[in-house]
Parts: sequence; structure tokens; C-alpha cells
Amino acid sequence: MLSELELRGLIEGSFLPRRCECIKAQDASLTIKIYDDDGTDVTFTGIQAHELNSSRAICNLITELREDLKHAHAPAPRRAGARLY
Repeated sequence: MLSELELRGLIEGSFLPRRCECIKAQDASLTIKIYDDDGTDVTFTGIQAHELNSSRAICNLITELREDLKHAHAPAPRRAGARLY
């Protein structure tokens, strides 16, 4: 099992050059905030740190967060026939 500091370093470093903050709560869950250049952030909460017990689990988490981040910043799809005013 990795130490909290090592886990934070892996997660935060995986989102460079964006700023990323990984915070461990008293219940051992993680909150991860990823910031854009304009200062806005996307926050992921309730991540169970005890489940990140292998490199594969950490890699899967980072992949999921990157996918969620893409969807959070994607423009909303327009419906067919929708008008812009």
C-alpha cells in the first residue's frame, strides 16, 4: 500500500500541467479537484482510498477522472432542430 503522500503525488502529477489537489478526509475518502487555467475546477468526491491498493487501480481511477473531465468541459450537444437566438 502506498503512503498518502505517494498516492497524492501520483494522482496530482498525472494531471499536469493542470493544477490538481488531492485531499484525504477523516473517513479516508479522497476529494480530487482539478483546476483549469481560468481558475474553475471540477471536483470528484467520495473516492475510497483503501481501494487504490495497486498500480492498476490507481491507473483506472486516473483514466476515469480524465474521461469525466473531458465530459465536464465538452460543450452541451444541441438537439436536432434547436434554434440559437
